[in-house]
Amino acid sequence: MNTQAAPWLAPTATKPVVGAVQIPGSKSQTNRAYILAALANSESVIEHPLVARDTNLMLDAISSLGAKVSQDGEKVFIEPQITSSDAINIDVGLAGTVMRFVPPLAALSHSKVFFNGDEQARVRPMNVMIDALKQLGVSVNDENNGFLPFSIEGHGHVSGKEITIDASSSSQFVSGLLLAAPRFDFGLTITHQGSNLPSFPHIEMTMQMLNEVDIACEHQLVDTQTHRWVVKPSLVAGTHWKIEPDLSNAAPFLAAAMVTSGRVTIKDWPKSTTQAGGYLPEILKKMGAEYDIDENGLTLIGPKVIKPLAIDLKELGELTPAIAALMALADGQSEITGIAHLRGHETDRLAALVHDLTQIGISAQELPDGLSIKPNQLHGGQWRSFADHRMATAGAIIGLRVSGIEIDDIECTSKTMTNFQSLWHNLLSA
Repeated sequence: MNTQAAPWLAPTATKPVVGAVQIPGSKSQTNRAYILAALANSESVIEHPLVARDTNLMLDAISSLGAKVSQDGEKVFIEPQITSSDAINIDVGLAGTVMRFVPPLAALSHSKVFFNGDEQARVRPMNVMIDALKQLGVSVNDENNGFLPFSIEGHGHVSGKEITIDASSSSQFVSGLLLAAPRFDFGLTITHQGSNLPSFPHIEMTMQMLNEVDIACEHQLVDTQTHRWVVKPSLVAGTHWKIEPDLSNAAPFLAAAMVTSGRVTIKDWPKSTTQAGGYLPEILKKMGAEYDIDENGLTLIGPKVIKPLAIDLKELGELTPAIAALMALADGQSEITGIAHLRGHETDRLAALVHDLTQIGISAQELPDGLSIKPNQLHGGQWRSFADHRMATAGAIIGLRVSGIEIDDIECTSKTMTNFQSLWHNLLSA
């Protein structure tokens, strides 16, 4: 029996969108806080965490490794504990943070830990983390293929102290190693050598959160393509984390103001942040928007006409699908560069965007490290999500202007936002 859900017809706006949205908590901050809580020497409290598939998978993972998890309203309590089991199975789903943050934690366990995930996860590169752990003396069995599934034989400690990696495919490899580094016998020195390091704000978030639990993380820029981080061995203190709204998940709602010449407020927008989504207001300003941040949050006013844009999103790759959707509706040809690493995300986002945009009449081409997008006569049609939450919301953005956009799997937005559909409909009906 075919149980696949029917396509979701993206609603088309008939007037400027005006309203306010409360975005759920940051996935990036939530899952980092969960890892640090599992490594801590006392109980941690995480307030306003994101509740979605990726974060639930992370809670399941640290629970399997011994952490005691409880919840009271908007607070999650995590008491670190050590467990010993013959075998532990970790389901990473399609969550990059789970597949790349949990293996160093598993290396500190006293168990054999098996990692597997969704079909799409088995083509996401893991070789950098696997090779790094092997350099540190950790026993990893991946049949030398660098992908899921694989297993780690935990011996309660990690004795290696220095590694060299090429993390140009994902900054998550650096973050995953840094988070666990204080608990390694000698700390850790990580040297990145290779191509440009993508999504650096995510590494800055990791460093900041380490600092908040009194872990010094020294960063050195040796040259333009060589970074070095040094973390000394230390106890990780339990703490009380307050999670910010997920600013990247605000992208489709701010885009709604852009597409409809509307006015949208994102509540509780922080005045300073390390989140990649924090750059959205300035990017959208370049495309014609106006914005203001006050005690209520961020209010963005969309332009009459969306301006084309040429932009390097090397450090902000997760914003690409939403920005590409706006470029498809802009007044002229646009270009995104610096995003070759997106070929290894939930799906190959460059190929996926070219496929979907071409299907609805846009002239879109892949560049060696990006996309060229030239608006044309748009029409309705199928928009494939490729099981990627950001691809699905990109289709919803275009559907505001173009009737007949059918998204094959809107449910995949539950990866980071379980209530996307209700938030979207409420905003459009306000």
